[in-house]
Amino acid sequence: MVEVPRLRPEDAEAAVLVDVYAAGVSFPDLLMSHGRYQRKPPLPFVPGVEVAGVVASAPAGSGFRPGDRVAAFIRVGGWTDRVAVRPELTFPLPDAISFRSGAGMPMNYLTAHLALTRRGGLRQGETLLVHGAAGGLGTALLQAGRALGARVIGVVSTEEKAALARAAGAHETVLVDDWLADVRALVPGGVDVLADTVGGGRFLDSVRALGKEGRLLVLGFADGIATVAANRLLLKNVDVRGVAWGSLIEDEPAYPRHQWSEVSHWHAAGHIRPVDGAAYPLEQAADALRDLEDRRATGKITLTLREESGGPVVAEQNPNREAGTH
Repeated sequence: MVEVPRLRPEDAEAAVLVDVYAAGVSFPDLLMSHGRYQRKPPLPFVPGVEVAGVVASAPAGSGFRPGDRVAAFIRVGGWTDRVAVRPELTFPLPDAISFRSGAGMPMNYLTAHLALTRRGGLRQGETLLVHGAAGGLGTALLQAGRALGARVIGVVSTEEKAALARAAGAHETVLVDDWLADVRALVPGGVDVLADTVGGGRFLDSVRALGKEGRLLVLGFADGIATVAANRLLLKNVDVRGVAWGSLIEDEPAYPRHQWSEVSHWHAAGHIRPVDGAAYPLEQAADALRDLEDRRATGKITLTLREESGGPVVAEQNPNREAGTH
């Protein structure tokens, strides 16, 4: 067995140390495990880019103290009992939000905030279409869209996921099999903003779904990286805009705290309700990644490292996983 080095003293002195109760399972974790992510940590490494837990210690001036409930974003290493986090990427977690829900908030909700406010310029009364609307990021986009006063439509693959997306905040849902025709029937003039977490074969139809001066937001490539001829953008007067929250915050370290403040206001107003997916103990992390890879996941998958109630860590079976399937 290879041991992964623990925290370096210089990390602990400058960082907020957090005892992890729950950790998010995200696409960067899946891609890093296959060596396909743009950032390739040296081997061996511990996955995990977002966590929630309790502050064990914090440097002076960080705004945190031992015992504070927090959520946090880290580049890698979150699937462990204690992490060192940069203070600017540590966020106060309200008592009303569980550690399980909080562990899925930094990437999903701050990415959704960036996508719709700054990159997409979504305005009250506009129409937002979300691909992959039943997933962790998809449900965050639905709720952020409603917080901004938009009409929100979700694209999903099954009726069960449609029900989940509507419960999460979608005004309407359409199934992926004939989604473009259904969207055109709902919005004859085309949608104003389309948030695409999927890419692949539906990318060209996403351009077709845009209305005048529509904005297509590229947030991921679950079905593969796609391309589109530039003349289609010119003829329709539409934009394709990339959304890479993790890259942007390297140059703007104060931005995530500003975002978290706005997202917290959305939560207080009732717009944000994190959608919990399956929860697994750390020992079943491979199953969690398989659910994400096989598109079985709904809501946000998490790993439980400590029970919030103080009880033992017990797996919560994913209802989408067939018995005996690995």
